[in-house]
Amino acid sequence: MLRIATFNINGIRAAERRGFGAWLEGCAPDAVALQEVRCPVDALPADVFGEHHLTYDPGTIPGRNGVAVLTRQAPAAVRTWGAPVLLRPPGGRMTDLTEAEDGIPLARGLSRFVPEGRYVEVDLADEPLTVASLYLPKGGLPAHLQVAGRMREAPDGGARYARKMGFLQAFARHLHRARRAARARGREFLLLGDLNVAHTEQDVAHWRRHQRSEGFLPEERAWMGDQLSARTLVDVVRRLHPDTPGPWSWWSWLGRTFERDEGWRIDYHLATPGLARRARATHVHRQGEDGVRVSDHGAVVVDYGP
Repeated sequence: MLRIATFNINGIRAAERRGFGAWLEGCAPDAVALQEVRCPVDALPADVFGEHHLTYDPGTIPGRNGVAVLTRQAPAAVRTWGAPVLLRPPGGRMTDLTEAEDGIPLARGLSRFVPEGRYVEVDLADEPLTVASLYLPKGGLPAHLQVAGRMREAPDGGARYARKMGFLQAFARHLHRARRAARARGREFLLLGDLNVAHTEQDVAHWRRHQRSEGFLPEERAWMGDQLSARTLVDVVRRLHPDTPGPWSWWSWLGRTFERDEGWRIDYHLATPGLARRARATHVHRQGEDGVRVSDHGAVVVDYGP
């Protein structure tokens, strides 16, 4: 059995205090994709990743973003969009991998996002599988839906919305190339991460009230649908739970949405069909035994059979 997780940890230093290490030890995953690590390299907790090898793109924006992949063995190859990546073995020192291995050309429209720490992928050493970690921009509302006084953020004329839609268009090109490149290497491909898009009505609690919310806009949902098919990428969790709402993977810190279990499903395992067929079970880790939430997201864990 191959156990793989994706987890937006909302800052590794805060997550460590809330029990990330205990979760990692108890879950015992073979690979983990992390998003919003939010930590300078010299401030990374020394032992928080246990016996896993760390591959980390911290980005250059202090206190924001940062993606990583944890693996049982050192990765066979690492690819990014051109940003420096850091590698650290269990108990070892961080090394700087300044050039991606076997890189594929940067898709048009992604160059502005290269320094932000949003994407890294690795080839597992012990499995014919490429695992990618993505943190997709949260975005915002288009200008015609912005009403001052009804938003937590100041109206921006649709700038955040336009930026996210530009990212989606560019990333679709990258995703097509990355999937095909993995196949050429004889590997399955698995995109993990916080995509900040809920695809269907089953992916948002009380979905009717959110039809004009960022992350559930018709054009965002359509983009997600365009990435999925039985021949390209499969939404693994939805395949295992085809007829039920959720399972949610994000609950706001505000209000009592967590206690009422009124969340969103925005953290995904998108797998090539061969790997998707191996999925046996999934669960979302909501909180530790002491009731403390590690993050505003839950870890989405999938067990893949042989």
